[in-house]
Amino acid sequence: MEVLSEIAISILKLSKNGPVLHESVKKEARLPLKTTERLLQTLQNEGLIYLQDGLLQVNTLQRVSLAVLALRLGADYERVSNLLLWKEFESLVAATFEALGYEVKLNLRFKASGRRWEIDVIGCRRPLIVCVDCKQWRRGFFPSKLETVVKEQVKRTEAFSRSLPNPDFRIKCVAWEEARLIPVVVSLVPGSFRFYEGVPVVPIMQLKDFLYQLPMCTSSLKRIDWARPHLKIA
Repeated sequence: MEVLSEIAISILKLSKNGPVLHESVKKEARLPLKTTERLLQTLQNEGLIYLQDGLLQVNTLQRVSLAVLALRLGADYERVSNLLLWKEFESLVAATFEALGYEVKLNLRFKASGRRWEIDVIGCRRPLIVCVDCKQWRRGFFPSKLETVVKEQVKRTEAFSRSLPNPDFRIKCVAWEEARLIPVVVSLVPGSFRFYEGVPVVPIMQLKDFLYQLPMCTSSLKRIDWARPHLKIA
């Protein structure tokens, strides 16, 4: 339903700074008042908004859910992503992984090789562990900048592999016997490069298609193969 998608996008645009008047949503979506009221009631029944006395409120989880709804209804990925705050953009990436059966961990912090690391999103679906750096660039990026970003993400992925198995990570892949770790950069907008030194640079609008194809093309990508260390029996 295109009109429901427009209502969701209007709410995302207006609610960045807090509650909004339901009359403002009607004006932004350019829909008749009765149509707006009916669709807002539908969204409230589904737990995607909280509406009372003409005032509409949404929390972070609801904003991300509205974004996912708009995308499922055919809205443009770039248009929707532009309306999300930084952490919400990461959550949208995570939601795309989860929709395809990946277990997801957000903002994993750990120590390895004498320093602290953080990976924005980790998606696990045996035997793959996809380590994502989310870059909400709104324009293209220079090769020199991309080189730095890619190399840092490879280092993070390698550090994560050296830290396995670690039950403190609280993600099921730490119990696997072996895995293939894939460093990935997910950007808001398309750039000049699809790959850089074997590392995929994936626009958010193409992430779902990339994940569909990923199991069949890991041999051509930068990856770190990991196997659980076993004690030698004397």
